Amino acid sequence: MTADIERACRADEEHCITCADEGIPMRVIELCARTAVCADVDRQRHEVAVDLVEPVGIGETLLVHAGVAIAHIEDAVR
Repeated sequence: MTADIERACRADEEHCITCADEGIPMRVIELCARTAVCADVDRQRHEVAVDLVEPVGIGETLLVHAGVAIAHIEDAVR
């Protein structure tokens, strides 16, 4: 196993094993067709694909990774 593959296999569980990014909680502030405008904790706006977690409502908090919503935060906590 190469050193790079070993490092990827031991990656921190809070980060994506593929790219080392992490999921960011974001609040939905506007809905479009299959996308949403979401704000992060710094109130920066991002266009986010929501296909995987539909239906989505304004005010909901989503876990976003690489511009794609991957979970409803409230669902993940239960």
